[in-house]
Amino acid sequence: MSPDTGPLSSSPLAGGTAEFPARAPQRLKVSFEFFPPKTEAMEHSLWEAVKRLAPLHPTFFSVTYGAGGSTRQRTHDTVVRLKTETGIEPAAHLTCVGATCGEIDEVARAYWDAGIRHIVALRGDPPSGMGGKYTPHPGGYANAAALVAGLKKIAPFQISVAAYPEKHPDSPDADADLENLKRKVDAGADRCITQFFFEADDFLRFRDRAAAIGIEAPIVPGIMPVSNYQSVARIAGLCGSKVPSWMAQLFDGLDDDAETRRMIAATVAGDLCRRLRDEGADQFHFYTLNRADLTFAICHLLGVRPARAGGVS
Repeated sequence: MSPDTGPLSSSPLAGGTAEFPARAPQRLKVSFEFFPPKTEAMEHSLWEAVKRLAPLHPTFFSVTYGAGGSTRQRTHDTVVRLKTETGIEPAAHLTCVGATCGEIDEVARAYWDAGIRHIVALRGDPPSGMGGKYTPHPGGYANAAALVAGLKKIAPFQISVAAYPEKHPDSPDADADLENLKRKVDAGADRCITQFFFEADDFLRFRDRAAAIGIEAPIVPGIMPVSNYQSVARIAGLCGSKVPSWMAQLFDGLDDDAETRRMIAATVAGDLCRRLRDEGADQFHFYTLNRADLTFAICHLLGVRPARAGGVS
């Protein structure tokens, strides 16, 4: 576990929050997800992305937690640095995998002591990664609902949990998956963030079904800008999200044309977000993959922009 994500005096964000202007009034809320960097080059890319996206005043930044807790220290260091250098509320991912309840509780207490008040509570992927068989750790939390309940006993954390418009791949059917989400909300979750999806109707039907069984917590669409179609298709296959055939056709023949791919990606995600906004969605969570360009462009299309002099955004 490396402390290489600690504050750096040469950081583009050094100096605290002064360079970020006051939040401008806006209807839509956005949040951004990052993963902790493994190398110096990846760290540079991450903080360049943070520098670009922070002026959009997201409600929070979230930082992922590797399979089996493999990035525990790097996640912690990145979360603390985000809070220190941007002043924007960070959310730390925490999973049930590879640790006892006591060990997970210790991590949660360390976050609370560091001033982190928001946890994204997840069952987590097995140490072998997405697609592997999940087995609860002996003496650990059995699932995300149990983790949420345990966290609420430690401190009054704000807790986000995962939701799956197209069903988690380990769930026997969509109804069982939705009941599992309700258990997480009933245990104390404050917000549900969806797995990425590409068809607006999949989210809208899911939101209606959730409301019908009494899930009252906000359900926030998770948006994945597609910069690399083949990579996203592979990830989607592992996590149970479908990639529609029309998307494959849009990216066909563009393997060596990154600029056109980015233009199409921004348009596709922007259209999806506008449709959801028209159907009442007022929050979006972006899976940035530690890159800012597409996410920034989509937010611009939605009217989420840095404040200008005089308070106009």
